[in-house]
Amino acid sequence: MLPSWELIVRLLLAAALGSAVGWERERLQWAAGLRTHMLVAVGACLMIIVSAYGFGAVLGPRVILDPSRVAAQVVSGIGFLGAGSIILRNEAIKGLTTAASVWAVAGVGLAAGAGLYTAAVAATGIILVILAGLKPLEERMRASRTNLQLRIRARRDGFSFGLLERALGGRAGRVKQIVVRPAPGESEDDVSLMLTRVSAADTADIIHRLKAVDSVLEVAETAA
Repeated sequence: MLPSWELIVRLLLAAALGSAVGWERERLQWAAGLRTHMLVAVGACLMIIVSAYGFGAVLGPRVILDPSRVAAQVVSGIGFLGAGSIILRNEAIKGLTTAASVWAVAGVGLAAGAGLYTAAVAATGIILVILAGLKPLEERMRASRTNLQLRIRARRDGFSFGLLERALGGRAGRVKQIVVRPAPGESEDDVSLMLTRVSAADTADIIHRLKAVDSVLEVAETAA
């Protein structure tokens, strides 16, 4: 059995490391913030301590306990808590990063409870770098990708989503809206096409691919 002071140190370390990650989430006003991350870390720490040292009185030649079983249950069980921070808003999934941070903090708590202090502290530092240090880079990458609005003239009934998939390949998954209208007084269709998360390089390639389609007569970029 561990001495009382070391049990307390492990719990306090788990709380401190959990608060470091939780503060970063709290700063951005996510639902799972400071207290949630601290509770997850302390709870995971306590569970592994109880699993490893809480049943010493019943151990014997015929009774063998595996402390890792609790760690496995924490790793899988924390997913339910993480799922609660994931929401669907305006066809976009929000909260995945927070759910991942809650799951990672549970691992930090397990490491602290198991006495792996270096691993717990190092993991916390890496998590903070990922959450806070890489966010500006991620925002710059997102800023370079915008919606693309195209106006396409095509032969009557010669444009379909199947044709679009063949022309764009994997980029067809970025299509947000497609509207096909008969052009008045002509044997042509007027197609309005919107794609999301498109960079400048993607724009040039998408237009080039669409112009190469036999039934497409004209492709022009319009204001999104």
